[in-house]
Amino acid sequence: MGARLGLLGASLAGGLGLLAALHAPRACADGAAVPSPLEPPSVTRTVVNYAVPEIALVRDDGRAVSLHDELDDGRPVVLNFIYTTCPGICSLASHVFSELQRRLGSESDRVHLVSISIDPEEDTPARLREYARRYSAGPGWRYYTGTAGASIAAQRVFDVYRGDKMGHTPVTLLRLTPGAPWVRFDGYATVDLLIKELHGQGEATASFIRPEKGKEAGDGAGVSAHTVAAGTRRSASRRSSCVSAAPQSAPR
Repeated sequence: MGARLGLLGASLAGGLGLLAALHAPRACADGAAVPSPLEPPSVTRTVVNYAVPEIALVRDDGRAVSLHDELDDGRPVVLNFIYTTCPGICSLASHVFSELQRRLGSESDRVHLVSISIDPEEDTPARLREYARRYSAGPGWRYYTGTAGASIAAQRVFDVYRGDKMGHTPVTLLRLTPGAPWVRFDGYATVDLLIKELHGQGEATASFIRPEKGKEAGDGAGVSAHTVAAGTRRSASRRSSCVSAAPQSAPR
């Protein structure tokens, strides 16, 4: 129990840091910038080829559907995993989706927002509809439940299964078109980041292609993950405590 409370506290602390991050970076002695203590936690962006099988789920309107077919309806997809009694990560992730819909305005129905429950035994379609009303979900944002086995299978597809709902971490996944690779954000992805991706303006230099499962990375594949935070980019393997605040040009 203590370990679970500690994990929940860490998640809430990270989320509060995201919401409170309004301060500019302070300067290092050498003139470079370091993130403010109130700066949002860094978000790791990776590009992954996920194969989505025919997993039977139940949509919030009570209709039995296939996850594969729901994701391949031709629209861009933004996906997360939630459960309705989650007090921290899920609430913040749902607020981001709600604000994303608002910011998309008249285009919101053209983007499929998908929230899959990781607690399907509690999250009935009726409970998901109630949760959707709480966040003013429009017609483009659908919720999904099903059997425990189906939920776990969906989580495994996107490599987010952690064995217990209390152990889940903030992950947002985005795909522009059926058949395209998925962009994965580990951490609290902001609305601005998601809108950039939807408009085809994702940070191409802040990602790497993960090799498919069962295959070794080829030459130059998956060299390093990069992080994106507060308008700057930095390599996850960088050891310096200072991050340059100057814009970085994409490699040629």
